[in-house]
Amino acid sequence: MRRPALALFCLVLAGATARGADVPEPEGYRTAAYRAPTPASLRGARVVTTAEAKQLWDSKDAIFVDVMPHAPRPANLPAGTIWRERPRQSIPGSLWLPDTGYGELAAVTERYLRDNLLRATAGDRAKLLVFFCLKDCWMSWNAAKRALAFGYTNVAWYPDGTDGWAGADLPLEQAEPANP
Repeated sequence: MRRPALALFCLVLAGATARGADVPEPEGYRTAAYRAPTPASLRGARVVTTAEAKQLWDSKDAIFVDVMPHAPRPANLPAGTIWRERPRQSIPGSLWLPDTGYGELAAVTERYLRDNLLRATAGDRAKLLVFFCLKDCWMSWNAAKRALAFGYTNVAWYPDGTDGWAGADLPLEQAEPANP
């Protein structure tokens, strides 16, 4: 009798952990193991579901910011090796700012994020920004937290990212990184 109850308890606990119920918000940025369960919240930001993200996208009142990393061509590929970039399928109309969700950013990458957010919002720090990546990806959490640190006051974090968007049969389009 005890084993079925224990098994059920473990399944419930695993489900809660996967949703972030037991993942605490760190004080700083996450700097390792970026593909792992994320917290259920981000202090100072609004957390949105897929349905809420779709409403924001339909309203065109928000700027969607994709922070999925971009893998460059490896420098040590032998001459003549064919390299095919992996295309990024993203939420249509989003701004792809690759590599800006790491916990520690080089000065040039931080400037790339700051300048592109400034350009996208036309300097309006109250403009709604929706940060996303993939499900269980800390990069969007980090980038949203960084936007708050930059003084943006209307920040949303979409933790299910393109995985949740695609899972709801919503459209995706091939994205290109924003120019530096």
